[in-house]
Amino acid sequence: MTELQKYITSYFGITNQYMDNITSLFKESELKKGEYFIKSGHYCEKLSFVQSGFIRVYANANNKEITQWISTKGYFITDLYSFNFKQRAKWNIQALTDCKLYTIEKENYKLLNKLVPNWPEMEKQFIASCFVQLEDRVFSHLSLNSEERYNKLFENHKELFNHVPLQYIASMLGMSPETFSRIRNKKNS
Repeated sequence: MTELQKYITSYFGITNQYMDNITSLFKESELKKGEYFIKSGHYCEKLSFVQSGFIRVYANANNKEITQWISTKGYFITDLYSFNFKQRAKWNIQALTDCKLYTIEKENYKLLNKLVPNWPEMEKQFIASCFVQLEDRVFSHLSLNSEERYNKLFENHKELFNHVPLQYIASMLGMSPETFSRIRNKKNS
């Protein structure tokens, strides 16, 4: 089973019976370091699974960049609002490293309704899973202090700390680069 098949199984609960139909709609693609998956203000017409690399999701607010998420291997990326509601993207999604992706175009994504029985229910579960992850992140921001948020991210995503500029991680954690450095230095002492 490929990485894509494993994640489709874990996210959507798809049986092997429909797996070939689904995976045939995804195409391997690359995103070079610095290239954009989508820029804010454009329409997002694709959904990708990250096979390798690091991709930053960010927006500009008050003359600074706010990192919402850094996607790593094993995650799906898209501007969900744009992809689902035909609106202009809110987020910039940019490769921090060279990335390998499995990408499905929106037209092919729509075909899943015809190819997979119960697709709407599976899609609903996927969206609910995404929502739960978002709720967990919001709760962490509201209930944990800066050091606790740092520790939780470090425990769950150590690879970020070696491959991603630290100011992006600080922004994602909702802290200044100075606070981030102070916590990091304390942990490394």
